[in-house]
Formats: sequence, structure tokens, C-alpha cells
Amino acid sequence: MIEVMELTKRYGATTAVDGLTFTVRPGRVTGFLGPNGAGKSTTLRMVLGLHAPTSGAVTVDGRPFRDRPRGLRHVGTLLDATDVHGGRTGRAHLRVLARGNRVPFARVDEVLEEVGLAGAARRRVGGYSLGMRQRLGIAGALLGDPPVFLFDEPLNGLDPAGVKWVRGLFRRLAAEGRTVFVSSHLMSEMEHTADELVVVGKGRLIAAESLADFAARGTGESVTVGTPGRAALRALLLAEGAGVREESGLLTVTGLSAARIGAMALEHRMPLDCLVPRTASLEEAFMELTADSVEYTTGGSR
Repeated sequence: MIEVMELTKRYGATTAVDGLTFTVRPGRVTGFLGPNGAGKSTTLRMVLGLHAPTSGAVTVDGRPFRDRPRGLRHVGTLLDATDVHGGRTGRAHLRVLARGNRVPFARVDEVLEEVGLAGAARRRVGGYSLGMRQRLGIAGALLGDPPVFLFDEPLNGLDPAGVKWVRGLFRRLAAEGRTVFVSSHLMSEMEHTADELVVVGKGRLIAAESLADFAARGTGESVTVGTPGRAALRALLLAEGAGVREESGLLTVTGLSAARIGAMALEHRMPLDCLVPRTASLEEAFMELTADSVEYTTGGSR
């Protein structure tokens, strides 16, 4: 379990993390989301004791991580897959980690096999692709067989097969009762992988709840309606206060439920060809709820 309590980090006049409080529980995959500059990487580094907080505290299974002398046996981490000595082989890199954490060398070959790098174990890391380096980083996280895992953007550079494998790995680790905390900017992957979400913006907590509850907070729910009497139905819906957009011969309606639209059509004897509710995606909810926390915007964006 990871417990973050009123965590704050300031760099001069800049507040990178502002009073964060949340808990990452075992048996779940928890996604860590936020716009660029939201304070995610700084928070992860404070969890691992790499940055000291200005105030507040963070513990892993009840203790600060820096108090654990053999860290990889308690927390498996991947912060930057490119931060590896390119002159070492993949196997040599993992043996260094194993020696420093008193992990048997036999475990090195086990994790190389598990991440699909057994055939590249004696190649120098400098010749690895980004996807291979990600796999090597994940092997390092698995090395100590810890109860807690922390990953920062672990899917960068992976092909579709690799993404599918990582998704299954996270689910398996959580099913074993471990704590899995994953920072990612890929909303689609979090939608398929995470059980819980911690969402931050400008260093502050926006949400800490289940993925379903977070997605439901968005107002992007709509209903697609098809009818021969589009103009008449459109007028009725607008009079009811709904938002209506017409595209490809169909109406997209927001602000009214499918049941209410169907009842209105029946009351006014308007036949419907289709009536399909559409729930907001995680990405839509994320974009809406973090709109005021985006540090950099392009033309036409808020």
C-alpha cells in the first residue's frame, strides 16, 4: 500500500505538488493521470525518496521507502527506461541490481525469460530499441518479487503485442494481491487496465476514485437519434433545453436521457429509426475535468 499524506513540493516560487492526499491499495491497478506539468513525476520521485517533500509524508507499507536498504525487494520501479548504461548487456545490468539488493542471480534469467528478452540477454543495452529497454526496465522491477510496483509511462515504445502483454502483467500482479501504481498519458490503456484512478492537475488532487466513477463525472453522455421527422424532433428537443447536433442524417443529443427522448417521440407520434445512448469515454471525462489544469495549450484550446 502507498499512502500519500498532504504531500507538497516547492521549487522556489513554484509549487510542483500541492497538498496531495491519496491511497493506492493492494489488489488493484491504480492509474495515475494528469496533464503535462501536473506533478506526477515529482510525486513518484517523492514516493521513492529521490526527492524530499517540502511538507507532508509518503509511506510504502507503513514506512518511508528510503528506510528500506534493499529497495527492489519492497518496491519494483520503472521511472525511465532510457536511464541504463548502454555499454552493459541486459543480463549484466540486472546482475548489478540483483547484487545490490541481495537477490539470487538465478532470478535474473527468470525475469529475462518472463519479459521476452532471454534471446537478447547478452546484447549491449545501447543496441536495444525503446521497446526492449522498456521490457528490461520491467524485468528490473520484477527482479526482487516485491509486493508493490510503481511504473512511469511503461508503454512507451512497445508494439501492440507488448502493450497487450504489459496489460496482462499488471492485471496478474494485482490479482496476486500486489499494489500496482501506473502513471500514463494513454487514456485508452488506462480504460482497459486500471481499476482505480488518481488524477492530478497543477499539483493538486482532482479525483481519487474508481475508473467508472471518474468517467461518470464527465458530462459527455449523449444519445444518437434517427427519425424521418428530424426537424420537428429537433425543435422539441431544443425547447426542452437539450443540446442537438445533426450529422449524417442523425441527431446527437446531450442533456436528455434516451428514455426521456423516447417518451417525447411517443407522445408526439414521431417514429424513431434508432435511439442509442453513448457514455462518455475516460478520455472525454479526463479532458473535461482537467481543462483548467492544462499548462500548455495549442491554438483553439482552452
